[in-house]
Amino acid sequence: MTDSFEHDDELLARLRAADPASSLPPAAPDGVARLLEETMSNDVLTESRETGTPGRGPLTWLVAAAAAVVIGGAGLFAVLNDGGDDRLPSADPEPTSATESTVTELTAPSGESGRCMPPNARAMADNPVAFDGTVQSIDGDTVTLVPTQWYAGDATDLVTVEAPPEGFEQLLVAVEFKDGGRYLVTATDGGDVMVCGFSAEYSEGLAAIYAEAFGV
Repeated sequence: MTDSFEHDDELLARLRAADPASSLPPAAPDGVARLLEETMSNDVLTESRETGTPGRGPLTWLVAAAAAVVIGGAGLFAVLNDGGDDRLPSADPEPTSATESTVTELTAPSGESGRCMPPNARAMADNPVAFDGTVQSIDGDTVTLVPTQWYAGDATDLVTVEAPPEGFEQLLVAVEFKDGGRYLVTATDGGDVMVCGFSAEYSEGLAAIYAEAFGV
């Protein structure tokens, strides 16, 4: 063996450089420790040329040193990553879509002429929709209200009342919807808003009829 390989440190450095597994993740500390223990307990005995006595050869100590380096690296990796889950890249959570408002859709009554009866509890008691709400907007042919109390029907965030262009003005006149106004509104099975005073601007008298009709 040439002089360049007489020193264990230089040989160890060259072994490290030629190691094909140097780019792999550190081995588990428990496994490396077991390997080191087996190596030290079953090493090859060599005889000294001068004394003739057996002893551990340079290769044994090289293996032990390499194993110690691996254990040290694994320990350092564990320390650096202790409690460091927040340092690891993680997939961004899926964006949550904004909660959509629930809406009850009603329509204006037909334009057919008919006689009106005074508002009364009996005439509206079977209606599936009745609420107290405020007009949020009047846009085109649609009136949007925000309910504040439900007398009948499944509660939703908004109620829209739509009418064809030819009937929209009649609806506004019949109920007198105004932006920001408060109204009591009830509708039949077909979703038609009752007019003739059954749906109208809020008043204590009409509220009492609603309470009687729907048992509130």
